[in-house]
Amino acid sequence: MTSADVLEAARTAFERRDWDEAHRELVRADEAGGLGPDDLERLAIACYLTGHDEASTAAWIRAHRARLDAAEWPAAVRCAFWLGFGLIQRGEMAPGGGWIGRAGDLVDEHDLDCVEAGYLLVPAALTALDGGDDDVAAERFGRALEIGRRFGDHDLGAMGVLGTGQVLLDRGRAVEGLARFDEAMASVTAGEVSPVVAGIVYCAVIDACQQCFDVRRAGEWTDALGRWCDDQPGLVPYRGQCLVHRSQVLQLRGAWTEALDEAHRAEERLNEPPHPALGMAHYQLGELHRLRGELADAEEAYRSANEAGRLPQPGLALLRLAQGRVADAASAIEWAVAETHDAVTRARMLPARVEIMLAAERIDDARHASSQLDDLAATTGFPYLHAAAAHARGEVLLATGEPQPALESLLEAGRHWQDVDARYEAARTRVAIAAACAALGDHDTAELEREAARRTFAELGADPTPAGLADRRRDTVVSTRELDVLRLVAAGRTNREIADELVISPKTVERHLSNIFTKLGVSNRAAATAYAYDHDLV
Repeated sequence: MTSADVLEAARTAFERRDWDEAHRELVRADEAGGLGPDDLERLAIACYLTGHDEASTAAWIRAHRARLDAAEWPAAVRCAFWLGFGLIQRGEMAPGGGWIGRAGDLVDEHDLDCVEAGYLLVPAALTALDGGDDDVAAERFGRALEIGRRFGDHDLGAMGVLGTGQVLLDRGRAVEGLARFDEAMASVTAGEVSPVVAGIVYCAVIDACQQCFDVRRAGEWTDALGRWCDDQPGLVPYRGQCLVHRSQVLQLRGAWTEALDEAHRAEERLNEPPHPALGMAHYQLGELHRLRGELADAEEAYRSANEAGRLPQPGLALLRLAQGRVADAASAIEWAVAETHDAVTRARMLPARVEIMLAAERIDDARHASSQLDDLAATTGFPYLHAAAAHARGEVLLATGEPQPALESLLEAGRHWQDVDARYEAARTRVAIAAACAALGDHDTAELEREAARRTFAELGADPTPAGLADRRRDTVVSTRELDVLRLVAAGRTNREIADELVISPKTVERHLSNIFTKLGVSNRAAATAYAYDHDLV
């Protein structure tokens, strides 16, 4: 195949959005004799879309220089813009800002009236929005939208619509703002925008949904983007913190294995070089490990999150509760809530405060936190927050000996959890419903609810202990799988024998043993065996 044939194959693959082949053939064509400006831009885009970020940066630089040499000023601006924007997305703010500034200088120097000048309004608008100047941000996003429409550029138009939605959200007009996000995502799934902009739009939309607790919308658009990606081999559309948000959506829906894989992928991609969202990835891993009863792994992940600048709360406080360190959990969550001032983060802290205060038998503090959560839920129309508030209210009423109103609140929570398909949260509410029914003398319904919860926990791979479904013969906080390991240790089995019997890896056995030692407060297998016999666990 001649170099001309290779280049033609690369262009064909690019047009049909086969990004793996486009990247491979463009690299081959470049090695065979270099690429012209148009093909260098294709190479930069193909590298970006297949996750070769540094190679994308290098290709954009070469394309920019080629455009300058040819005095193609608008195209040179375009290359500098996408180069800078890509660097900013990877957390390299100063270099990215430098290239955006260079693009702006070219526009001013040559007095350009072009669509590329409209693109430069987007980072300027985002800067104004971050600085709290909504009016300036709205004006700049509006101009970008107008320029996009004037030049028939769907990419810029989508970014203008997206930015307008962000301004509306910032002004507290969530319903209107999310409608604009839907409009931007509709242009993605209709195939009107480029894959690069599609990733930008999705990340912004998923982040907004998380901030508004609109988990149903986040899930629907995640599904839609997944279908859109399926026909584009090699596409890596998820960047920055939206990698973590994708894991959170999968977790909520009960796909915990996929969520864990996605969180590990986010941690890996965000670590080189360290991205501002790295702490989010560590924290998400901590949450998944904690919910699965893998407490040693959760501890390590929360510590990594803290080192990366992400406050590891409320997860770390809930970990302390799972370890039986109730006083430490109470102190941690009190400090975290006191230091939290924005409504979104506070709404994520308060359910944990209710749970921990109830465990500490500080009923008044739990009731106060539940009331605050009710107030926050009342200001939104999103089922997730209403479910969390109703569940917390029901737990407090149970603790104060009021099972009938508790049951009413818990049934309300269950309906909302069902609305957003939150399987784990719904199962936890079932456990509380069972307790309320039992207190009212309805033992048949109580057992049905407990069994339904057990099935869900088993399907998810969740530790049932925090929800109150632990093995009734034990007073420890070891998970069901850890109890299996402990019984085999007490029977004298080696790690390899345990791994073979439970169909898990020896490394997993080691991790379970580490968790068991931590939870039981022992340091070796002999002490764990003695504890198991003393407490009738075997």
